[in-house]
Amino acid sequence: MKKGVDFTGVSVVFYCHDGQGNILMSKRTNKTRDEHDRWGAGGGAIKFHEKAEDALRREIKEEYDTDVLSFDFLGFRNVHKIDEEKRKIHWIALDFKVLVDREKVINNVPEEHAEIGWFTLNNLPNPLHSQMPIFLKKYKKRLVAK
Repeated sequence: MKKGVDFTGVSVVFYCHDGQGNILMSKRTNKTRDEHDRWGAGGGAIKFHEKAEDALRREIKEEYDTDVLSFDFLGFRNVHKIDEEKRKIHWIALDFKVLVDREKVINNVPEEHAEIGWFTLNNLPNPLHSQMPIFLKKYKKRLVAK
């Protein structure tokens, strides 16, 4: 059975920022599940019996080899889409705004992230992950507040 396909998956999605108006984004490779060559925020599945906050810290450490300095829970989204194999996908995304130390961030998964970079909301890279515009529309006011 496959998460998000055979049953609803639950994930953490993190919008990492440096406290100075810059956000961390990654460009996905063809080794990721979907959305190849698109820029987005980070995220990952919550493991069985894992607390959401622990999944958040684990995923950020796995992807960027850095620690969470602080975080704010933004809310949740139902993510419905169709994958490359024309299957219906459903995830519940728990969305977080996360402060990290910009100087300590590295691309810890180059097989999944072709590149990472810091951007402002007024200067985002293209093409964006299909969920980024939805994420930004829902949380924009809370993302720009420090």
